[in-house]
Amino acid sequence: MTYRQRTSTVLFACASCLLVTALTVGVLLASERAKERPQRKARTQRQAAPASRLRLEHIGLNVADPVKAAQWYVDNLGMKVLREGPPPMNGRFIGDADGNMMLELYHNPPDAVPNYAAIDPLLLHIAFHADDVEAIRAKLIAAGATAVDEVTTTPAGDKLAMLRDPWGLPIQFVHRADPMLPLK
Repeated sequence: MTYRQRTSTVLFACASCLLVTALTVGVLLASERAKERPQRKARTQRQAAPASRLRLEHIGLNVADPVKAAQWYVDNLGMKVLREGPPPMNGRFIGDADGNMMLELYHNPPDAVPNYAAIDPLLLHIAFHADDVEAIRAKLIAAGATAVDEVTTTPAGDKLAMLRDPWGLPIQFVHRADPMLPLK
């Protein structure tokens, strides 16, 4: 082997050794950083948790006349119009008195308004808590709602009444013996 060949072999061996050393040091450093990351990530997740909290805000319903429907709910259920949209959709966001939930009533002309009167109330209905189910049922029937059935009491002691608003949308009124959500 010539001097030049031996020198090249030694240089190649040294370069290989340096490369292996650099890779080893890099792996060790990456391993140390990885040990730190879960703590930082956990801290970041804890800080981000409040921003990712979800809660129900509204249910949107395509209705024939959102202005009249919203006014009926305001007049008869004490709801408030929180936002109004312009024609042709005439969207109305209506909220309950305590600000727990909203309904969006709108008319989307290209889409057919569902035939709410033909929908089985057990497939779709809007449920409201009521302190006095019998009284609200009587009041709403006098205001144009129709009864689906009589007031019933479940085995758990909950009182229920199913009605339809003047546009056929099923609405239920419930007084739970043991409330499932906190009442404000």
